[in-house]
Parts: sequence; C-alpha cells; structure tokens
Amino acid sequence: MESSGWFAKEHEAAGTLPGGAGSVIVIVATDAPMLPVQCEALARRVPLGLARTGTTGSHFSGDIFLAFSTANEGSLASRMSDETVAVETLSYVAWGSIDPFFEAVVEATEEAVLNALVAARDVTGRNGHQSFALPHGEVRAAFTG
Repeated sequence: MESSGWFAKEHEAAGTLPGGAGSVIVIVATDAPMLPVQCEALARRVPLGLARTGTTGSHFSGDIFLAFSTANEGSLASRMSDETVAVETLSYVAWGSIDPFFEAVVEATEEAVLNALVAARDVTGRNGHQSFALPHGEVRAAFTG
C-alpha cells in the first residue's frame, strides 16, 4: 500500500507513518446489465467485504471503489440523428433483484483480500522498508477454526 499527500511524505521520511496510512483500490466488473446508479450501489458494498477481513480503514487511507457493467454495450452512447427523436431501450436488473449482486460484491472483495494475503511474499522496498508475508498455516487456521 502506498501513501500519498504531504502528511504521509513527512511522516514516512521520519519513519513515523501511522497505521492505516495505505490505500485500497477495488474495481467491480460485471456482465450483468446494470444502470450507472446500480453500479454505484455495488461499489458502496465493497467496504463490507473489506470489513470482513478485519480492516476498518483510517483517516489517512485513500480508498477508491469503482464498479462498471459490460452489458448493454453502446446503449448509453450519444449519437447524432436527423430531426426525429431517437428512443432507445436499456436492459437492467430490477432493483428488487439486486441483493444477490450486493452479496457477490461483498464475498468477492473478501476473497480478493484473502488471496492477496496468502499470495504475499517478503519484500524489501524503498529505503529498506520491509514487509513480511503472513505465515500461511496461521492464516488458514484463523479462517477455518
């Protein structure tokens, strides 16, 4: 996780960067037909998946959550027409049927974080800063026991 802004740079230089000063970026992509406002609603469910992994965020985290749908290709494009009024149709998931998609976003976010934790390896970064991988056996035990 990378820090930004004057506060983070000042404290990083002094070696006193506060906990939670990193950022999370989550992109939710679906082929389900969703309206733009429904995609916004999907993105708002990402923090629930993060919370399941134990994170609470902080004042210094710069989190970004985006969602988009690949369905209805070209339907929201603006086109010039002659003097007649063009009417188009757009398919979308009914609001009353959207809850399973909210659940999927929460579960996928949680799974992505857990996958990243398990895949992590020890690394040494800029200025000798070290990040250590979690012991895989302990991580498995925490989520199974």
